[in-house]
Amino acid sequence: MLNLFNSIIPSTGITPLVFIILVLVSLVLGGIMALIHTYRNDYTKSFVMTLAILPAVICVVILMVNGNIGAGVAVAGTFSLVRFRSAPGTAREIGAIFAVMGMGLIMGMGYIGYAALFTCLIGLAILMYSRFSADGKKSTRKILKITIPENLNYSDVFDEFLEKYTKSYKLKQVKTSNMGSLYKLSYEIVLTDPSIEKEFIDQLRTRNGNLEISLAEYQIQNTDQL
Repeated sequence: MLNLFNSIIPSTGITPLVFIILVLVSLVLGGIMALIHTYRNDYTKSFVMTLAILPAVICVVILMVNGNIGAGVAVAGTFSLVRFRSAPGTAREIGAIFAVMGMGLIMGMGYIGYAALFTCLIGLAILMYSRFSADGKKSTRKILKITIPENLNYSDVFDEFLEKYTKSYKLKQVKTSNMGSLYKLSYEIVLTDPSIEKEFIDQLRTRNGNLEISLAEYQIQNTDQL
């Protein structure tokens, strides 16, 4: 039993058989993590495929640079460039990438048993947290965007409704539209209750002349640009 948690890489170096075993097991464990990522989550086929093959890629990289400090530094620099060539991901996607990279690192050291154990523990944690998240309450933090005519004073025109239907609100942006005949206001708000969204929007429509109004989920903006 304990042999499962020992490295299978011989002291004399990597053999073709060991290489094939590690890559195949990495692909299997990566596939398991990819399936777990799809549980109660929005995903794309390309991202799931990436999660499935990434552990094998990391495993091979670690196998090839094992003991070579110069090559290891070069590879680390190459992987750091991926950040600037990919779209910002969700917190769950970033966590999944780190998880499969960690598994690939373990496989690259030859510890199949520890890699399998790590996959089971992380996979179980993801499933549990996904279930708790799905059973949680609907978020009340929103981004409210309202279009108003230019003759409306935006500084306090909606305060009556905002104070009634929100716990807190803050005007984040004002910009003109349609050659200055319209203003577009952006608020960050926290609703008192998710069930009053329609009533809240209907009240706002009576004040802005039935112009465009949108209420969207709040998302943390990524301000880092290359």
